[in-house]
Amino acid sequence: MMAEQRHSTPPQSRRTLGIVFLTLFLDLVGFSIIFPLFPAMLDYYLPDGPGDGTLLGQMVGVLAGWAEASGAENPRFMTAVLFGGILGSLYSILQFLCAPLWGAWSDRVGRRKVLLITISGLAFGYLLWFFAASFWVLILSRVVTGAMGGNLSVATAAVADTTSREKRSSGLALIGIAFGLGFIVGPAIGGIASMIDLTEHLPALAALGVNPFSMPALVAFMLSILNLVWVARRFEETLPEAKRVEPEKRGLSVLQIFNTGSPQVRRTNLLYLIFMLAFSGMEFTLTFLAVERFAFSPVQNGGMFVFIGFILILVQGVLVRRLANPVGEKNLALFGLFFGVVAFLALAFALQLGLFFIALGFLALSIGLASPTLSALISLYSQESDQGAALGVFRSAGSLARAIGPLVAAFAYFAYGSKAAYLFGALIVVIPLVMAIKLPQPEKMESD
Repeated sequence: MMAEQRHSTPPQSRRTLGIVFLTLFLDLVGFSIIFPLFPAMLDYYLPDGPGDGTLLGQMVGVLAGWAEASGAENPRFMTAVLFGGILGSLYSILQFLCAPLWGAWSDRVGRRKVLLITISGLAFGYLLWFFAASFWVLILSRVVTGAMGGNLSVATAAVADTTSREKRSSGLALIGIAFGLGFIVGPAIGGIASMIDLTEHLPALAALGVNPFSMPALVAFMLSILNLVWVARRFEETLPEAKRVEPEKRGLSVLQIFNTGSPQVRRTNLLYLIFMLAFSGMEFTLTFLAVERFAFSPVQNGGMFVFIGFILILVQGVLVRRLANPVGEKNLALFGLFFGVVAFLALAFALQLGLFFIALGFLALSIGLASPTLSALISLYSQESDQGAALGVFRSAGSLARAIGPLVAAFAYFAYGSKAAYLFGALIVVIPLVMAIKLPQPEKMESD
């Protein structure tokens, strides 16, 4: 029975992990390409500023008022940051709504079909961005890509399908590595691609909606097409039909996603939500902190994220993969949450560059330990037939946090100062740390 439960042979498992890794990496590169473009996008879509009388101008006028009320030294820059935060939040809200639905549907029809549909949808969303001379076409593009971006839960479930319980954390750590690499490479490609304005070389394209940001959109589109071809040709279904759930046996309400599953699943989802609220806010304000205290240039800010990404990859690629089985997922998650409190406290008082980079190291150590082990706990706490839905709810919790955390953190940072904002963040992370103490360590033996 043990051999039957592990329905993937080790070679197939390794092959699937490699395919999922590349799929997630390409997805994350395409997603993060837009990050460096938000301030320039605001100037393009609103050249006359917030008072131009259009609906977009009125909306941005509200943001400009908030920026001025916050006491920011550069209200226009703060307005651009809030504008980018709202676009990012829109994407995350759609992920929040759709990740459980994609995950649950993949439990019914298989992972491969859902991945092919969602990756096709991502390609369509980036194609819309390519022709987004109108701001509202850009919004439609973000809606489509956000909804389809919920496929992360399906890829995570495919990893759970092809790894034994003993190796679950090790397999899921690869997702974190793909995240780290994607968030390093994506913004870099976006910044470079934005230097090429297709309308300058081919002015006739402007009539079709091609705009100064179409080149990054084209790169994201091509990456999605490459991803689609890769999955169509190489990805083998990881969920056999015998293990799928019939539609009438499952109902998942988006409004009740935190009331589903066992008590330990619900507790893990809630603590992950609180943890990511604090961390997504910190990630969003980190560049402000570096500029405020150390006058970092954009290039230095990029180097800062490369430093974080390198440690993140090292932690998830080495520490988690080697320590999850002997130490246990719960204990590694506790260490990660504890280092999160340390990171916030260190950042609050980091007035010297050395302490600042030590704090960044603790930040990377925290997220590198906590994220894959918490997702592994969700998988291990859940029934085999519930992997897609359970991991979809978990990823949805993270998406909801990323929709709320950056905006709240930005206002707190500029209203009360960096020290108070990060001390408050440390206090918030204490909550999931205490909650995690009561989590049970799941059994690793395969059921008969």
